[in-house]
This record gives sequence, C-alpha cells and structure tokens, in this order.
Amino acid sequence: MAYKITDECISCGACEPECPNEAISEGETIYVIDPDKCTECIGSHEESKCVEVCPVDCCELDPEHAETKEQLLEKWHRLHPDEEPAAGTY
Repeated sequence: MAYKITDECISCGACEPECPNEAISEGETIYVIDPDKCTECIGSHEESKCVEVCPVDCCELDPEHAETKEQLLEKWHRLHPDEEPAAGTY
C-alpha cells in the first residue's frame, strides 16, 4: 500500500530527500507522494523513511492503493532494475 501525505503537512520538506524512489515532491500546498513510485521503502529500508522523519506524523498508508509486500517489491525492482534489495527490507 502506498503512503499518502495528509493535509496536516507543514511543507517542511524533510521527507523528500529521504525517499529512495523519488516518489515525494512538492505539491501546490503540501508535499505529495506518487503511488506509482511508493514502495513503503520495501527494497531499500526496514522502515518507511517518510514516516520516520515527518515531524507532524502526516504520512499514512493510503487505502486507495492497497498492495501486497510482493507487489511492492516487484514495483521496487521496476524502479531499480540494476540493484538488489537491501537485506532485511522485504
């Protein structure tokens, strides 16, 4: 399931450089997450980096983009075709 950023976002930008898939970008008023690139950090990190660094806890799972861990790992492979997933990240 991809993450989304809620309206509580204060546009601090802490999450954007932490995303290993470049799924986070600055929107019109808040930062946004591209669900086609979000893998919940599966393949890159043990925990979702946006959730870890957000000072106002506005990154939450998006029920409109439900995916299994296997689907998220497949997406990660498509985004990083020449890399191997980090140990313990899937």
